[in-house]
Amino acid sequence: EVQLVESGGGLVQAGGSLRLSCAASGFTFDRFIIGWFRQAPGKEREGVSCISSRDGSTYYADSVMGRFTISDDNGKPTVYLQMNSLKPEDTAVYYCALSFSPAAQAMDDLYYDYWGQGTRVTVSS
Repeated sequence: EVQLVESGGGLVQAGGSLRLSCAASGFTFDRFIIGWFRQAPGKEREGVSCISSRDGSTYYADSVMGRFTISDDNGKPTVYLQMNSLKPEDTAVYYCALSFSPAAQAMDDLYYDYWGQGTRVTVSS
């Protein structure tokens, strides 16, 4: 059974940092994409960042470019999202998700088949 477990959320002041972790398990295929999505109250879910196990290529939404960094554990299904210079508008529930489709790099959530339970990030002003 595929499982994704996020951790690392919390409350932080604007300008601060948090590091989210996502540990995926229950599969053996070595080509996958793990993405981070977020959903703020009253807003649609949006793609934040993703990383491909095939070549380490990454994607970032414009809203987080230069502030967030995604990384993995040498191709293992554990992914980190380092979030720096946090803003109140980054407040959301953050979800990691797994896809075995190369198309998932476009951050369309339709390509992600497995989702974690989410971790809440709150940035105070």
